[in-house]
Amino acid sequence: MTDTKDDPRTKPAAAQRLEIFTGAGRRRNWSAEEKARLVAESLAPGASVSAIARAHGLTPAQLFRWRRDGEAAQTSQTPALSFAPVVLSESASPATAATAAMIEIELKGARLRVPSSTRPATIVALLKALRSAR
Repeated sequence: MTDTKDDPRTKPAAAQRLEIFTGAGRRRNWSAEEKARLVAESLAPGASVSAIARAHGLTPAQLFRWRRDGEAAQTSQTPALSFAPVVLSESASPATAATAAMIEIELKGARLRVPSSTRPATIVALLKALRSAR
């Protein structure tokens, strides 16, 4: 048989501090418009993220997270792929036989003609050079 008389777990404890929270008691839901407005406000020149977060009742870490998420969303948007129109000549004459094996590319008013046997990497390099020249 054990004696619980001197066991500290069975002795009554002194009164302790008790806190009662009277807030909403749940997570706040921020709309996309509110997030965008706060992020824009924090990106203004001379703006303090901590001051903006405090004024709106959130932590600076949350505001920095929204900023990072917004940057990630902007960089993840890739431009849509599109195809260039291909124009085929109706008449194939012997005079055009020499140019029949050529690829002709028009970009920003410039025309590039390369043999169809040209390596794709070479064509890509030519197009990059043509884009940067204009």
